Amino acid sequence: MVEKGDTFPQPAKTLDCIGLYCPVPVLRTREEISLIPIGQVLEVLADDPASESDIRSWAKHAGQELISIEKVKDGFRFLIKRTK
Repeated sequence: MVEKGDTFPQPAKTLDCIGLYCPVPVLRTREEISLIPIGQVLEVLADDPASESDIRSWAKHAGQELISIEKVKDGFRFLIKRTK
């Protein structure tokens, strides 16, 4: 995972899951990541407190690279690199 201060890759697409709750952010993330080319990055915005652990777990099991989790004013910002 990228450390604080590192440069983040530019996302190919942003998925806004603000206001959506478990399991919707994970389901939408799974759908959207399949629509971007391998090697590209999906940015996911979510405010569900469970999304941090849910997205982390999903990425690990799905074999996708979770580049960063950033706590932002209204929730979380995830950067996920499509690896397959």
